Amino acid sequence: MECSKVGFGRTSKGEETGLYTFANKSGMRMAVSDYGATLISVVVKGADGRERDVVLGYDDVSGYEDGTLFLGATVGRNANRIGGAVFEIAGKKYELEKNDNANNLHSGSDFYGKRLWRVEKTEENSITFSLRSPHMDQGYPGNLKAEVAYTLTDENEIIIEYRAAADRDTIINLTNHSYFNMDGHNSGSVLGQLVWIDADRYTDTDNQSIPTGELTPVVETPMDFRRKKTIGEDIEKDYRALRFGQGYDHNYVLNGEGFRKAASMESSESGIRMTVYTDLPGLQLYTANFLTGEKGKNGAAYPKRSAACFETQYFPDAVNHRNFESPIFKKGQTYHTKTAYKFEVID
Repeated sequence: MECSKVGFGRTSKGEETGLYTFANKSGMRMAVSDYGATLISVVVKGADGRERDVVLGYDDVSGYEDGTLFLGATVGRNANRIGGAVFEIAGKKYELEKNDNANNLHSGSDFYGKRLWRVEKTEENSITFSLRSPHMDQGYPGNLKAEVAYTLTDENEIIIEYRAAADRDTIINLTNHSYFNMDGHNSGSVLGQLVWIDADRYTDTDNQSIPTGELTPVVETPMDFRRKKTIGEDIEKDYRALRFGQGYDHNYVLNGEGFRKAASMESSESGIRMTVYTDLPGLQLYTANFLTGEKGKNGAAYPKRSAACFETQYFPDAVNHRNFESPIFKKGQTYHTKTAYKFEVID
């Protein structure tokens, strides 16, 4: 294992940022930045031995600062949506920024993914970033310290481990928002790539993607990924959830408990499979329905549906639904969760 650091550019505030690259014994590489605790690139070899960078991104920090798509970003204090941009804890009402129609998305426009995180420590195969989020930052109660650790293993896994705690009861729900394409970040549509998700249900939503509270069975619907199928097989079906999301942009209710295999994505062209593991209850499948030719790394342009996101999480709007597992953590209680993305060549 080895780690190298280079400059990643200066922010508009004059902050110097770094790019940290790790390589394992098989040649897989992972690059992350202290700007947004962001996953910048993941380079893996396909069945033909050719290297492919399988996550979308930008060439330097200016792209991430200017971008609006959360490419590779760490999202918090609460990932996904809160309906009406309002919630209560212990009878006290908190109002958030309405940055997604009348709702709150990814905690408002002062995103964790657009802040400079502190490098707490680096090791030969891992790095830990930390962020201090003050009381009422983004509208959330409690002074919070969050840590995100990225580890690249010799088994071709990227493990993302989150820890956080606050001095008041608050919501904590962090995720990574990487966009994956198993043929490479610059290879166009992922509609022909296969996805599997171990979920019998998904959270039904209204037309603004806010959960109704109903957990809808996937059986005999286009939402069913319990058998591998291409993303494009059902994405254009005339189905209410797909119309509302303009494609897949839905939270799946993962089967099982504890750290377990939750989903996979693979391509027959590159021969690369990514398997997702998590200990969280939900996974948001998002098929990049709102990409519109964003300018990316190495001159690439990212069109609609040229990637898929697998965001592990507590359910969207969970704080406002008693039948959803709660994202509220008590004063001093530690939030600790782990997600892994494992890459392999398909036999």
